[in-house]
Amino acid sequence: MKVYDAPSLRNVALVGHSGAGKTQLISTLLFDAGAVNRLGRVDDGTTVTDYDEEEISRKHTLSAALAYAEWNKVKINFIDTPGMANFLSDARAALRVADAAIVVVDAVAGVEVSTEKVWSGAEELQVPRLVVLNRLDRERASLDRSVESLRGVFGRTVIPIQLPIGEEKSFRGIVDLVAMKAWTYPADGSGKATEAPVPAEIAGAANSAREALIEMVAEADDSLMEKFFDAGTLTQEELVSGLKRGFAAGRIFPVLCASATANIGMQPLMDAIVAYVPSPAERDFAVVDVKGEEAAPLRAADAAPLAAFVWKTVADPFAGRITMFRVISGTIKSDSTVYNVTRETPERLGNLVLLQGKAQTAVPEIKAGDLGAVAKLKESLTSDLLADKAIGVRVAPVKFPEAVISYAIEPKSRGDEEKISTSLHRLQEEDPTLSYNRDAQTKELLLSGQGQSHIEVAVAKLKRRFGVEVNLKLPRIPYRETITAATEAHGRHKKQTGGHGQFGDCKVKFEPLPRGSDFEFVVDIFGGSIPRQFIPAVEKGIQDVRMRGFLAGYPMVDFRATVFDGSFHPVDSNELSFKMAGTLAFKDGMSRARPTLLEPIMDVEVYAPSDYAGDLMGDLNQRRGRIGGMDARGATTIVRAKVPMSEMLTYEQHLTSATGGRGSYHMEFSHYEEVPSHLHGKIIAAARAERGHEAAEEV
Repeated sequence: MKVYDAPSLRNVALVGHSGAGKTQLISTLLFDAGAVNRLGRVDDGTTVTDYDEEEISRKHTLSAALAYAEWNKVKINFIDTPGMANFLSDARAALRVADAAIVVVDAVAGVEVSTEKVWSGAEELQVPRLVVLNRLDRERASLDRSVESLRGVFGRTVIPIQLPIGEEKSFRGIVDLVAMKAWTYPADGSGKATEAPVPAEIAGAANSAREALIEMVAEADDSLMEKFFDAGTLTQEELVSGLKRGFAAGRIFPVLCASATANIGMQPLMDAIVAYVPSPAERDFAVVDVKGEEAAPLRAADAAPLAAFVWKTVADPFAGRITMFRVISGTIKSDSTVYNVTRETPERLGNLVLLQGKAQTAVPEIKAGDLGAVAKLKESLTSDLLADKAIGVRVAPVKFPEAVISYAIEPKSRGDEEKISTSLHRLQEEDPTLSYNRDAQTKELLLSGQGQSHIEVAVAKLKRRFGVEVNLKLPRIPYRETITAATEAHGRHKKQTGGHGQFGDCKVKFEPLPRGSDFEFVVDIFGGSIPRQFIPAVEKGIQDVRMRGFLAGYPMVDFRATVFDGSFHPVDSNELSFKMAGTLAFKDGMSRARPTLLEPIMDVEVYAPSDYAGDLMGDLNQRRGRIGGMDARGATTIVRAKVPMSEMLTYEQHLTSATGGRGSYHMEFSHYEEVPSHLHGKIIAAARAERGHEAAEEV
């Protein structure tokens, strides 16, 4: 296998909305470049990068995957990324190791919600963007409408460097506005292009579009702007070099035309990648110092100290953990030992491999700028840096979004409890946006993720990869109970049997406390009415019973219990008796302390196009939410509110439906508030019915 140095490499991440054709585009590019012998199709599950069973069955990319091809003696590394909103975190990770983003846009739909999200992610990371207008052979496809859509969202610097020859079913080729030549394609899908002069019927449009391109390139470069004013145009060399500089600097976003399914426009696209995308030797890789502050960036150089960034981990049930990395600088070698700077531990490498989808090709070394993988590392995970021990820098971790929705999971088979935890841990290594924990109050195992489909895919992977089947259900709401009035109570436990009896007697005052105070136990006894050694038993009795609640079985919180009097028997009193007395005092006091229910309130932020703001605020109000504010960020409105958790369990589905998938939200716990009185009866009845069902199951 040929080893490529940094100037001969191009790393591109294909990003965009789900269904825009990213996976098919890579498959066709690989075929036309001769990297694979067969043109894979998404429809029949034969593409290189969608190889997981779940991806094949759903016909959607769910996880980032690598592929590569050589074109004009340059190795192009393609990263296929998901476009579904629940899985976009993989696209963000891919952008960290790409030198350019190829934003794939459906020529019928134009800019869609995930297009905006991945564009924003690339902009934040200062990754150049090249737009591929795909599916120009479809009915209602239009270059003009698509470019108008792109410019409406991303600005006027989005500019075509190609024009289509024909549209919809008559789409048969492209005009290269830089070289001013045409490529036409046969209808058989072979992709064998024929170079030809620009067709006469679009020569005028091509000349006008080329003039607009020249003007945009000049506008992006001060020195070229002067030459443009002087000469009224740019030379061919100035156009090419100026376009490359403007693209790399993020001042120009070229638009290319293609149809991956019809195999049109692939060779010019690869020509453009080679010509305009900066190589790793031309782009800095951002790093931080040991304190986490910005440091001098690294640039790909074989002779430099080793630094390799782990951008993705795959949990393979057969090969074990597969670690995917980019060599930032230096050269990494098979069967060597490197240092995991992030975890401060040495790591022994096995065989290094290049990935063509799931196919692996072993290589002795991988040079600076290239993407590779290695199996069965013991410690290294996503965002770690493998490097020479004395390198003195770190790489900021990939920012993964927090989970927005949780489901309770339970094993279908009783013996699978331990396997669930082990398998979920493996999946979490692969997908850091998944999390799981045991809720201390409800005792449920909660699986949290980016949305319903994200959770469903994780459950499907549990079954396919690890043989673990689980049931999904909405989580229980962790209600709590409290009191609203102060009262005094008496607890007296007396039991006479043969021999020593049992006697414990205590008087306790119960008072409400502010929200978030949990529980206080105060001793206010004088004169030894209860011996000191028995007082902790009174507290233990109250503690135990308060955790089981009084109204509906939820923990009782935010109150103070003050034991102020009592009596004892010199023979029959013991710790158990006073524990029972404390329990009885609690039950006696709660009957008069006006107990009530508390519900968790969430801080919610909803992000959506401004057109939807009014409807979303109305919906949050209907969910008993209190609107806290609204901010505008470009075309997006952020609505902030405090909403009961119980009203947010199915919010994701509603938001997706209401905004056509263009909205997203984040929520986290804020505080507890009293449940409105009209909901008390329903919640208490449901809790008692559930406890009765569980008790029956145990029997």
